[in-house]
Amino acid sequence: MITSMASRRAFLGAGGSLVIGFALGGRALAQGQAPAPAGPSAPAGGPAVHKSVALDEVDGFLAIGADGKVTLFSGKVDLGTGIRTALTQMAAEELDVPVERITFVQGDTALTPDQGPTYGSLSIQNGGMQIRQAAATARRQLVTAAAQRLGVPAAELVVEDGTVRPRSGGQGLGYGELIGDRNFSLKVDKDIVTKDPANFRVVGKSVQRLDIPDKTTGRFTYMHDFRVDGMLHGRVVRPPGLQAQLQQVDESSVRNIPGLVKVVREGNFVGVVAQTEWGAIRAAQDLKLTWSNWEGLPEQSRLWEHVRATPVAKDDVTSNVGNAGEALGQGAKRLNATYDFAIHTHGSLGPSCAVAEIRDGLLTCWTASQMTHNLRKQLAAMMRMPEEKVRCIYLEGSGCYGRNGHEDATGDAALLSRAVEGRPVRVQWMRQDEHGWDPKGPPTLIDLRGAIDANGNITAWQSEFFIPQGAAGNVALVPAELAGLPHEESMAPGNIIQNSALPYSVPNVHTVCHRLENTLFKPSWIRTPGRMQNTYANECFLDELAAEAGADPMEFRLRHLKDERGLELMRRLAVLSRWESRPSPRRDAGASNGGGTATGRGVSYVKYELNRTYVGAVAEVEVDRGSGDIRVKRFFVVHDCGQVINPDGVRNQIEGNVLHTISRTLKEELTWDRSMVTSLDWGSYPVITFPEVPEIVMELLDRPGERPWGAGEPSAAVIPSAISNAVFDATGVRLRSVPFTPPRVKAALQQAS
Repeated sequence: MITSMASRRAFLGAGGSLVIGFALGGRALAQGQAPAPAGPSAPAGGPAVHKSVALDEVDGFLAIGADGKVTLFSGKVDLGTGIRTALTQMAAEELDVPVERITFVQGDTALTPDQGPTYGSLSIQNGGMQIRQAAATARRQLVTAAAQRLGVPAAELVVEDGTVRPRSGGQGLGYGELIGDRNFSLKVDKDIVTKDPANFRVVGKSVQRLDIPDKTTGRFTYMHDFRVDGMLHGRVVRPPGLQAQLQQVDESSVRNIPGLVKVVREGNFVGVVAQTEWGAIRAAQDLKLTWSNWEGLPEQSRLWEHVRATPVAKDDVTSNVGNAGEALGQGAKRLNATYDFAIHTHGSLGPSCAVAEIRDGLLTCWTASQMTHNLRKQLAAMMRMPEEKVRCIYLEGSGCYGRNGHEDATGDAALLSRAVEGRPVRVQWMRQDEHGWDPKGPPTLIDLRGAIDANGNITAWQSEFFIPQGAAGNVALVPAELAGLPHEESMAPGNIIQNSALPYSVPNVHTVCHRLENTLFKPSWIRTPGRMQNTYANECFLDELAAEAGADPMEFRLRHLKDERGLELMRRLAVLSRWESRPSPRRDAGASNGGGTATGRGVSYVKYELNRTYVGAVAEVEVDRGSGDIRVKRFFVVHDCGQVINPDGVRNQIEGNVLHTISRTLKEELTWDRSMVTSLDWGSYPVITFPEVPEIVMELLDRPGERPWGAGEPSAAVIPSAISNAVFDATGVRLRSVPFTPPRVKAALQQAS
């Protein structure tokens, strides 16, 4: 049913400009500036600004104007991954309209449906499928309406470029004529038959990313560029220890700073607000505070002792087949190994940033949060406001691939805005804030035991993973914790047990995740959480068993793999990488232990979460025996994520996975003293540089008839193990502790010589 009720499109037109990295309606966007979107002061008679947008309504996802142009509303946001382009392609395909005729609105809690946080490589797999179904439902309704208007059976109509016309020719009706500026008032048909892939014109094609032109020409408005008229600037002063208590604030120490508006204290939360950003920076640096001493962190050198000594809250048994304990004692050969994966920070190149204002009792926040709808709930709780009085509007930040400090910066801005009677306040974190106070990828410790028979087949496998407890929910806001305001009490993330079970066929397997009561730093999602660490240990230990059996690592995997798609993928990988069939390590791996360069190759495989995207990778490395430096020269990747929406976008994601994870594998490691994080800059927390970028060769297995799966994270899962296995192939030395820094590699080589 098509009605004439006021639509969000009309609201946008009446209310001014909505900025989501670009402007809709209203005045043009000046470079480096953006007007405040229509928010608390929405025009009378328009839709309720803060009313929830229905997830089961076509109108929740799209609107069509009188000009036939489409506005697409997505609760999933583009974090720099290109999903704006891919989701637009999916809608364009089902609606049969050109991509350039679609405007994309994302992550605005007043305008977009709550499709869940943008994480887990679920934006296309879940969010995109919801959009596809909504678009297909809308198209069917438009064709039905056109059939009634034209007096032609719907089966005899076709849609071309947003116009419905008789298949035999003749005058047609455009979408704008059929519904322009009106609502569908129609439920999404979740069982609708979407377009036959054989008829795809847009999906499966490499479409230029829609955000790149403005980004390359400087017209794009990042969160950090955003400005509101009358905006003040805030900075927050953090404790010198994670749980230090504030004892005294000397406001006279900053009294002479020009433009200082206010020093804000609420519990252990301390911030300053000034007319200028430099004034806020100076005030935060000069403000004299007295804190209690807190030294509750364990020594870094005893991290793994601390992990083992942490009480276990519960055990999650992720696989239990046969009798692994009994079979271990009956194997012809038995191996034990322990692997560990360091604590990582997100290390976003641009520190977190947000703007907040409170006007007429309504809180509006502009944020780079990957979960604006969840953040809305958190802010409402922290501010003790009804949820419908809070609006979060997404603006793209510097990228994060996980829950970094964006949400916390938004909370900072909200508290500071309240302290200055609701005036808009911009909070820009500094580098030490980002590295010191963003949540962390938690430490992971894995014990493995395995046995092989006389024929070199795995007969038993046992593994124990030591990881934090938690449920997939929100990460508590730092400002709420410091200020003693309502916040989440449970740790997050929770679903880091995935890929602890094996994708291979083994007769006796037992895998268990010991969920620890606490962890050193607040844990959070960081690219491929759990799946990377768990796959790293499993794939490296599988390589150890292959070496013990004297088997080629590729053949050893194929021997134990029963999944036909997995087998096809790995065989394609062997061809792509020109795999040389032989056992590892190389025959000359032990030669010249005193110096020289050793080369090797290593393979790894994952079926992501054992139920979706398949990835196989081969790493080629050089190891400088004298310095311990590892150089990744080339990566081969074969990737099967089902139906590929935008091949170029998937390749972008694979490249990003490889580069990001090489950095995490070879360089990144959080450091701390007894009180606080000490790796607060790029010198103490180094990341990959341009000269260290390897050649990346990839093959995509496109399956148009299958549903699309995620590509943003799965290929990261295989990178650490492929590198470790390649180093073993080159040197005969097994690396079991990430990161593989030169001192660690050199020490391992010397110990083996």
